[in-house]
Amino acid sequence: MTEITAALVKELREKSGAGMMDCKKALLENNGDIEAAIDWLRAKGISKADKKSGRTAAEGLIAIAGAGHKAVVVELNSETDFVARNDAFQDLVRGIANVALSTDGTVEAISAATYPASGKPVADTIKDAIATIGENMTLRRAAKLEVEHGVVATYIHNAAGDGIGKLGVLVALKSNGDKAVLTSIGRQVAMHIAATNPLAIRAEEVDAAVAERERNVFIEQARESGKPEAIIEKMVDGRMRKFFEEVALLSQAFVINPDLTVGAAIKEAEKEAGAPIEVAGMARLLLGEGVEKEESDFAAEVAAVAKG
Repeated sequence: MTEITAALVKELREKSGAGMMDCKKALLENNGDIEAAIDWLRAKGISKADKKSGRTAAEGLIAIAGAGHKAVVVELNSETDFVARNDAFQDLVRGIANVALSTDGTVEAISAATYPASGKPVADTIKDAIATIGENMTLRRAAKLEVEHGVVATYIHNAAGDGIGKLGVLVALKSNGDKAVLTSIGRQVAMHIAATNPLAIRAEEVDAAVAERERNVFIEQARESGKPEAIIEKMVDGRMRKFFEEVALLSQAFVINPDLTVGAAIKEAEKEAGAPIEVAGMARLLLGEGVEKEESDFAAEVAAVAKG
């Protein structure tokens, strides 16, 4: 039987990232064969990762990668903010964003794409990271914007490092104008989107179901006034116009200069850019948005541990 030396255990640990005792056991189980031991650890690691997959992952990071005329934003969730501050996790989410740039931007395509550092699909790379770090992780959302002519501007709010943070925004500007001007106004509009979270770029693009729900609320509110139906209809129309102004990007008051709407600010930028500018798309990902976090009773957890 092959002798399991300290050097052999060290080599396996460096290659696998697993703990010392796990490495020693893996080598014992596989008669000192490093490659077989790696496969054994991976199998065990995947098993452990799968057990963790039911745990809520609502922390993590948003990452952005851009290349002028195209950019992507991805959300990689973890269970705790502590892990999100881990260098290995931060490198992973940045790496996934860079991989995503060469895909169509869907979670499915990104998950299937090869992660260069591991030579494995992104999905398997995340699974390996779960086994190593010990927390559930989920590639939850992603978005990609691209224009043939123009720029896709980006913005990370409260950045935790280069290209990573808790909130990421992309804005696609279609134009043949000066790229520097487009990038500048695009970043300002992205900052505006981060602050206001518009429902759509233009009023006519607001989801019909959302608009109908607002209209019904306004109708009920107006009827409480006791006014005739004809007056109520005019009241509701006025409130709906204000609603669209508040939720559609181009009609919102520009946070950089509230005296202008976003649409008017873009028109002003066209003079400097030397060409018309069209907002062709936007994407805004806020970390953990829509995820229901599990509430835990810390005292009960401690008591359970104390009981063994």
